Amino acid sequence: MPTKTTYRTKAFRPSDIYADEVKECPDCKCTERNVDYQRAEISCKKCGLVLDEEIIDLGPEWRAFDHEQKNKRTRTGPPSTYMISDKGLTTTIDWKNKDIYGNPISEDNKALMYRLRKLNKRSRISGRGQRSLALGLSELHRQSSRLGILGPVREDAARIYRIAARNNLIRGRSVESMVAASIYAACRRANIPRTLDEMAEMSMVPKKQIGKNYRFLSRELNLKLKPTSPADYIPRFATKLGLSGEVQSKAIDITHRASQKGFNTGKGPTGLAAAALYIASLLLGERKTQKDVANVAGVTEVTIRNRYKELAELDIGVSL
Repeated sequence: MPTKTTYRTKAFRPSDIYADEVKECPDCKCTERNVDYQRAEISCKKCGLVLDEEIIDLGPEWRAFDHEQKNKRTRTGPPSTYMISDKGLTTTIDWKNKDIYGNPISEDNKALMYRLRKLNKRSRISGRGQRSLALGLSELHRQSSRLGILGPVREDAARIYRIAARNNLIRGRSVESMVAASIYAACRRANIPRTLDEMAEMSMVPKKQIGKNYRFLSRELNLKLKPTSPADYIPRFATKLGLSGEVQSKAIDITHRASQKGFNTGKGPTGLAAAALYIASLLLGERKTQKDVANVAGVTEVTIRNRYKELAELDIGVSL
């Protein structure tokens, strides 16, 4: 029976979010991983080489079927998060002036608790670097909330911002623009398409500056991100326009055919996605005006007309 080969290195720890980008499998040079929590192993997806073993399962060992059971069985506080400057590992003194039994505390103790809260806050955020990090993470929470970004993507954006701050990449640049660039990079990593126009509108930072900082982070942190596909934008645009799933499938098919013909080279993915949706709505009888599609996609009507003329050459049933 062949023995199992184990390759141990710090870069392959699950806590390192950039292991997939900066390190390759020493055997086949593949960068994709398989995580098996039952065997507590991380292996190469291509050749099966075990890259790390005996990983720690951070989940609970109990189950809860309702909110009451969850409250009874929980023995610790909330899990650690990158969205808080101290990762949520320090003690937080509640603002409610009540004791452990829920009874109001005396006036003398109120003054004492006020001083303790102030000292606790100062100890949690001490030093200029820690205060700057707390400010940036607070801005990240605000921007991601306005965009409706999900929790895992927020955590990834917070990790990117933390690593940038640790490597002194924030110095000399505005916090708002670097936070927007971190969120944009996290969305690209999670295949959740967001346009730079949306990021600029949400963060009140010029689109050009966000794009510049995003390219800077990608270069310095070695973020190898694939170009955005027009098909990634279609479900979100179609939902805003109230189009059916059949129209979405038809639009995605049009973008795939355009990609095979090389029509998307040098063209913005949002404009191509908008034109594909417009054509699909015409073909399937759910007509939308060019103005409606342009407003949702954040492009001009001229862009949609130009992409429409190019896609009409694919012989998909529309004519000029």
